[in-house]
Amino acid sequence: MTPKLAIEGGTPACPKPPYSMYPGGNSIDAEEEAAVLETLRSKRLFRYYGPNPGASKVAQLEKEFAARVGTRYALGVTSGTAALICGLQGIGVGAGDEVIVPAYTWIASASAVLAVGGIPIVAEVDESLTLDPAEIESKISPQTKAIMPVHMRGAPANMDVILNVARRHNLKVIEDTAQANGGSLNGKALGSFGDVGCFSLQFNKIITAGEGGMIITDDESVWKRAVMFHDVIGGLRNGFAAEDMLWGANFRMPELLGAVSLVQLRKRDNLLEQMRQRKQMLKEGLADVAVRKGMRFRVEHDPQGDTAIALIFYLDNAEKAVSVADALQAENISASTLYQPDVTDYHIYVHWTPITAKRAWTSANAPWSYAKREADYSPAACPKTLDLLSRAVHLDVNPLMTNEDVENTLEGLNKVLNVLA
Repeated sequence: MTPKLAIEGGTPACPKPPYSMYPGGNSIDAEEEAAVLETLRSKRLFRYYGPNPGASKVAQLEKEFAARVGTRYALGVTSGTAALICGLQGIGVGAGDEVIVPAYTWIASASAVLAVGGIPIVAEVDESLTLDPAEIESKISPQTKAIMPVHMRGAPANMDVILNVARRHNLKVIEDTAQANGGSLNGKALGSFGDVGCFSLQFNKIITAGEGGMIITDDESVWKRAVMFHDVIGGLRNGFAAEDMLWGANFRMPELLGAVSLVQLRKRDNLLEQMRQRKQMLKEGLADVAVRKGMRFRVEHDPQGDTAIALIFYLDNAEKAVSVADALQAENISASTLYQPDVTDYHIYVHWTPITAKRAWTSANAPWSYAKREADYSPAACPKTLDLLSRAVHLDVNPLMTNEDVENTLEGLNKVLNVLA
């Protein structure tokens, strides 16, 4: 006999609420504290100088980050959005240039394009919930400058195929790796496939300093452009030729963020291993009910390279997904749907209201005034994406989960899915 669902008054399968999903944030301990105190006591809070001599934590972070991802260059900045803006400047995206972005990504991916004067063009995602390579070519126009694949919810996009499309059309590739720090595809680090890769260290991300971002590239010219834009005198500080220097802004990473990020970076692999183990246990424990109910798990281009921050499966329709997610929440399982039309979520393009309404900061209406065609952000632009997201149930995979937590979660999942899926 199937136990009574908690949403109907039964006992929750998990006796306590789920852990907050802050992998890096929850791992903060005496190591980060010591790194911050060391930096404060040195009085060197700015990477380039202070009252006492010493090495820069940000410079050290850049060196170690580049070594881990296997690129020639890494550059620390103030946020993931700053990384995208500087990365777009690095590859030369400017006024009126179109950048193809997935219809499922945090709004900052598109906002960064607007910030450099570009026009975001949304394209469908496939069952991996990353950019569908088959849809990219239909979105390309003479104004298209770049493609921005996003390794959404920690899993790799289909980079080999995307890069092939980009090469055939002479387009740049900027990877948004904000949610997939430490992920890989066929052994190659995410972020290192394209012309430039961008990472976030915001508190929700796998590792964190509260805020912060990283840019990686193998291209010296891209690195130089990003350096100059992220620091008003970045070219001068780095000895670039005067005739090559461009004006910039200030997105420099402070030393305190560098100190915390460096400690977190060294914890990353262990966090990923913990999440990968737990996700594998959950998938194995759901295998039988998935077969019986005809459930499909999210497509993974490389399960070994997935950061495993989430387990996602699809149900037959949106109504079923909502009822299953609500019932799982009652079992104290961290579950949610990915799209409901009346629930605002800035991860879905139709909810990017400042962008869908094409609101500009000035009466000149830039960057929309630069557009050579109408950018379509209506539900009709990417119906497949909205359908997939509406039928998807998302589960956090938390590194804090014990074996007992996993067992209880599986009990609740099987109980709910057997009744409602």
